[in-house]
Amino acid sequence: MGANKVVQKSKEAKLKAAMAGGRSKKKKWSKGKVKEKLANMVMFDKPTYEKMMKEIPKAKLITPSVVSERLKVNGSVARAAIRHLEEKGLIQHVGDKHAAQMIYTRKIGAGGE
Repeated sequence: MGANKVVQKSKEAKLKAAMAGGRSKKKKWSKGKVKEKLANMVMFDKPTYEKMMKEIPKAKLITPSVVSERLKVNGSVARAAIRHLEEKGLIQHVGDKHAAQMIYTRKIGAGGE
């Protein structure tokens, strides 16, 4: 029984031995994937507005996410832009009202083809 106590090191000795070893720092867990922040505009400036009026009515599929991606504006601005285009009669709504996603397409005969 007494021999067992001699083998057992004190806490200080264990800590010293651990620090002397190659890996003195605690293991770091991966921080996970970091999604890059989009620096999207929160308002239309003149060139972006003109680009929107010219390009978006020609697209086959028009959703807030598509508009946001193309023009580098945030989602609320994209939704407002879509409503604006619909009022002007440049795009038309597809299907019935969906709770989350507004889906539109180009007006046939007006701007497309």
